[in-house]
Amino acid sequence: MVFSSLLFLFRFLPIVLILYFLFPKKARNAVLFFSSLVFYAWGEPVYISLMLFSTIVDYIHGRMVESYKRRGEEKKAKLVVLSSVIINLSLLCTFKYLKIFPLPIGISFYTFQTMSYTIDVYRGDAKVQKNLLSFGAYVAMFPQLIAGPIVQYKTIAQQLEKRKETVEDFSLGIRYFIIGLGKKVLYANNIGLLWEEISQKTAGEIPVVMAWIGIIAYALQIYFDFSGYSDMAVGLGKMFGFHFSMNFNYPYRSKSITEFWRRWHISLGTWFKEYVYIPLGGNRKGLLKQIRNIAIVWLLTGVWHGASLNFLLWGIFYGILLIIEKMFLLKWLEKAPNWIGHFYASLMILCGWVLFAFEDMQKGWQYFKILFLGNFSGFINQETIYLFLNYSVLLILACLASVGFFQEKNFLFEKLPFSKKKKNISKETLIGKMGRGILQNIGYIGILLGAVAYLVDSSYNPFLYFRF
Repeated sequence: MVFSSLLFLFRFLPIVLILYFLFPKKARNAVLFFSSLVFYAWGEPVYISLMLFSTIVDYIHGRMVESYKRRGEEKKAKLVVLSSVIINLSLLCTFKYLKIFPLPIGISFYTFQTMSYTIDVYRGDAKVQKNLLSFGAYVAMFPQLIAGPIVQYKTIAQQLEKRKETVEDFSLGIRYFIIGLGKKVLYANNIGLLWEEISQKTAGEIPVVMAWIGIIAYALQIYFDFSGYSDMAVGLGKMFGFHFSMNFNYPYRSKSITEFWRRWHISLGTWFKEYVYIPLGGNRKGLLKQIRNIAIVWLLTGVWHGASLNFLLWGIFYGILLIIEKMFLLKWLEKAPNWIGHFYASLMILCGWVLFAFEDMQKGWQYFKILFLGNFSGFINQETIYLFLNYSVLLILACLASVGFFQEKNFLFEKLPFSKKKKNISKETLIGKMGRGILQNIGYIGILLGAVAYLVDSSYNPFLYFRF
């Protein structure tokens, strides 16, 4: 089951919401937990036992860490944390990298979450969770179970115990969800068809311009696919009273790779920073060790995405760029005209997506060759012109949306107009704001209806990050 499916939109979600708000507050974590198990079992009935095992293991480890810390037995507490890390990473490696079994959906996300819980309890950043159902709700929570964002326990520990569901948050959650659904269904799915058509051709059939159109399409597809899912997750969280951090902040606006990784998959970058980079020493022990720490983080980031060589090279590629920027390039880019930074970052990001897209490295190298050296198919052909004309409007709209053009124009993104704090608001101002609010809500309804119409008529609806 995926968020962008009619089954989820018109059956699962309404039923869960009704049950959630019918039950008293003390029982709502249990409702979330058991409904999340149903959600996961719908797609992965065999591996629900694996997620439950991970949940129970880290629940027990958290209790043990708290007990040893309370008694002043620091060494035993450290051993328990080490045990938690080893068990979680062993599960991840067994299923993701040894390839003995099919890959359970979302395992990279929920194993990182459960590890962060035990570590946070050890550090004193979060109190131990004594209610197993509440802890299960954190691990299995369906809004962000499958593809994040990665939610650190300490950021929602209080919300698990005491949260207030409000009409305002619920309304805002609906808006986030609709925007995410629109990103996924109207942008990612449609532009993904262009990438699929180009990427399935043989190298000899792809001229230079078609190759560039293809990789731009892939960059847009993966952004709208993943950020759309994250927006839907944030929106669903708000409906249930949770406040998840945003996972994307218009990364294609970036003027450097350093900036790009502050804006792309923010929750993953934050996790590696807090649980790997800083414990290794961060930037506190000189440049050489900082370079070492960056290299380790980016090797792990590449490996986190998959066992294929292309993901490892992708991580190394970004690690090298970030080290170069840290050493000298970033200072130069800050002084250079903005367009130079944008061009450099865009070019490097697109090169990174070529590495990421092709698990078959031979096809990846061939694609690189076409982009920069060309081949006997030439620079452009009739099919390239046809594809461009057929997708030109979508490409332009997607490019503008990916850098926040419509947000800056205040299209659909303003909150509803009423503010109780402003008592002396003029009639004209109020009417004007009400009019904008009505138009915005009409826009949201239009996006929802357009997405539903697409889903009724289409079978192409993958989520790219489900395999991670």
